[in-house]
Amino acid sequence: MGAAETSTGRCLCGAVQFELSAPPVMTLACHCTGCRRLTGSAYSVTGVYAKSAFAVTEGETVIGALHGEVRHHYCDRCKSWLFTQPPGAEVVNVRTTMLDDPPAAPPFVEIYTSRAFAWALIGAPHSYEEFPSPEAFPQLAAEFGARGD
Repeated sequence: MGAAETSTGRCLCGAVQFELSAPPVMTLACHCTGCRRLTGSAYSVTGVYAKSAFAVTEGETVIGALHGEVRHHYCDRCKSWLFTQPPGAEVVNVRTTMLDDPPAAPPFVEIYTSRAFAWALIGAPHSYEEFPSPEAFPQLAAEFGARGD
């Protein structure tokens, strides 16, 4: 996606739609137990976007999952998990599977590999047994951006 392009996404039923006006800062796969249970799969796949580049364009979301500090946004009608807003962060983690035209490149970072099913590891360029330290993210984002995917 170029600087002038936009990307769109939606829930399963289409009641909630969103738009992204910039490329992701990074992409990742999460193998934590919470993501596995929320997706009903072996891991979740996420694009991390600047909060300023994200907008819900149709419908409204409801908060689901644990209702804690991390806000997981869902469609109230079809219950699709659309995006997550980490507390105090200027990013939105959008479920890659909700994009109308998902990226072809595999996730760049893989986290919580210590909890992964052995057969589900994807071999991302960067892999962490747990959640990476906050200090790791600027370098990861810079390397991801330099790739030009």
